[in-house]
Amino acid sequence: MSKNHMFSSVKGDLAAGLVVFLVALPLCLGIALASGAPLFSGIVSGVIGGIIVGFLSNSALSVSGPAAGLTAIVLTAITDLGGFDIFLTAVILAGLIQIVLGFLKAGSFSNYFPTSVIEGMLAAIGIIIILKQIPHAFGHDVDNEGDFFFIEKSGNSTFDTLFESINYIHLGALFISLLSLAILITWDKVPFLKKIKMLPGALVVVALSILLNEFFIQSGSSLAITTTNHLVNLPSITEIKDGFALPSLSAFTNEKVWIVAITIAVVASIETLLCIEATDKLDPLKRVTDTNRELKAQGVGNLISGLLGGLPMTSVVVRSSANITSGGRTKLASIFHGFLLITFALTIPFVLNKIPLAALAAVLLMVGYKLAKPSVFVHLWKNGLSQFIPFIITILAVVLTDLLKGVAIGLLVSIGFILYKNLKIAYSFKKESLQDGDIITIKLAQEVSFLNKAAIKNTLHNIPENGKLVIDASNTNYIDFDVLEMIKDFTSVRALDKNIDLTLKGFKEIYDFEEAEFKHVKIKHSK
Repeated sequence: MSKNHMFSSVKGDLAAGLVVFLVALPLCLGIALASGAPLFSGIVSGVIGGIIVGFLSNSALSVSGPAAGLTAIVLTAITDLGGFDIFLTAVILAGLIQIVLGFLKAGSFSNYFPTSVIEGMLAAIGIIIILKQIPHAFGHDVDNEGDFFFIEKSGNSTFDTLFESINYIHLGALFISLLSLAILITWDKVPFLKKIKMLPGALVVVALSILLNEFFIQSGSSLAITTTNHLVNLPSITEIKDGFALPSLSAFTNEKVWIVAITIAVVASIETLLCIEATDKLDPLKRVTDTNRELKAQGVGNLISGLLGGLPMTSVVVRSSANITSGGRTKLASIFHGFLLITFALTIPFVLNKIPLAALAAVLLMVGYKLAKPSVFVHLWKNGLSQFIPFIITILAVVLTDLLKGVAIGLLVSIGFILYKNLKIAYSFKKESLQDGDIITIKLAQEVSFLNKAAIKNTLHNIPENGKLVIDASNTNYIDFDVLEMIKDFTSVRALDKNIDLTLKGFKEIYDFEEAEFKHVKIKHSK
């Protein structure tokens, strides 16, 4: 059976889908809350992202749903447009725009993301997950679940909340998180546990945390976790009905709606392409996703999500990496997590509401560690500074700002190294000592752009008087006009003034080095 077939790894995919469900549930609710949208809109987006996008996507491992990176856009848009129902119209339009982008093959944009930046983005997300979940592990469950930015909704920075959590330690939550971490770390390593390996460690952790906390409550222990802010808090069926909204289709003619739609489509598409590139790098089977098909799938997902009252979605690294690290191998895991979201959210929310956030924090801490483990840093360091520095700067930028800004900064740094490297390889310089004097040979590279002008100009300026110089363009396919003019100026003026014995070798006739104009120069045209 093909490694891409949906049912080629059923046991691993179902287990991974369950873990992704446990990770996605609080994120769906938290992102909806952070976006100023009805809580159930996050569940709707997660369900459609799992089932519809999961089925249509070419990616075997990517998991889609509401994204933290869109919270600021959504929150502002709902306020500016005057209502969530009008905002849903923008989501529908954003989906249509993404479908068009897919047909225009805009997905090829992902080919221009350097590996060092993608690796940095993954490691940064791992670090963010760790920083955000440590307070939950301590029992300091402040209302920042859906906010993956450095400056949180409370106005504090991530580090402020992290240090503040030391003063709000809940011993029961801390005990459950430490026990959960111990189980997750040892689950695949202890021999006697292999007999029950079909059970994912995350499920064991969640089930045990519920039973343990119920024991604490019944025994009257001070470790009992009773307040709702320390537990998963799903809306009731009544709250779902009250908060449910459908799009106001009459808003299609509203200019502001179109502006919001274009913004969502562009940002969501870029985040999706980044996630797809990152997910493909994490894929143990090294499969490659059709990014144009992915944009179409995301567009259909956002179109349906807007029609049914859901938030806009993207492919999400946190869920996708949780899927991979939990043993997911095909799109069945994503689809299964979507069915679990809708089933559990509507049928047994009272059971899910007993899950301590500390247990989920332990699951996410393991996901974060696997994304940012030390071996990743060692690997990039061994690849040289041109890879390591963009990697580190991307990490810092993503952690201290947000995903898109951080990646943009990382891209700029990476481009800077590419330009610097390009400057260095514009030509080779060789000096030979012969009886009748030294011969200096400057051999131009295959492509010589305007970026190389300064380096070549500086080298020509330092050629000594009465020297012998060969400028060799035999292997050069392209020379930028500015560089060519600079070489001509040197040939006609400075070489003559400094009495340099100059030979131009391999320059194409179209470069117009006329022998009548440069009588003092030996010209050997390429054929």
